[in-house]
Amino acid sequence: MKSINVRDFQKKIRECVEAAQKERVVVTRHGRPALILIGVEGQDWEDIVYQTSPAFWEMIEERRKEKPISLGQMRRRLGLPNKRSRARR
Repeated sequence: MKSINVRDFQKKIRECVEAAQKERVVVTRHGRPALILIGVEGQDWEDIVYQTSPAFWEMIEERRKEKPISLGQMRRRLGLPNKRSRARR
């Protein structure tokens, strides 16, 4: 993990962005961490939005607390026929 102070960060933003594609870059202010720069080059915009959305992760946590249901139950809820797997030939 690379570390850089705010003044140097302001002068070397381009270099820090490049470095962040390989490792996290911690920007410090008065010797204390102020932010972490994490590269996301090559990722989809939608993935980045969901990965950083507190509301999305709250929804995931709520869903994980719910009791799971079987595929058959889900198909019935959706009004789909209950498919049975074919026996191997």
